[in-house]
Amino acid sequence: MAKVVLYHTEGCHLCEQAQAMLAQHPQVSAIELRDIIDDPEWLSAYQVRIPVMALAHRPEAELGWPFDQQAINQLIEQYGPY
Repeated sequence: MAKVVLYHTEGCHLCEQAQAMLAQHPQVSAIELRDIIDDPEWLSAYQVRIPVMALAHRPEAELGWPFDQQAINQLIEQYGPY
């Protein structure tokens, strides 16, 4: 099972879709939500790319929207669940 980070912001309907997709994914055990407005580095990096999903143990392993269940599977398989 993988722990993931979802970079998002309030009022982002795509972020809500991504969160729902991650919540239903069988290999995702936990989702840490990070609102990009809370950190200037996150805002700079992700303001035009959200939602962005990253593996908690490998933050460089990320997927920008749009992503699907297959892309999530591939990322987890490539970098491992932990």
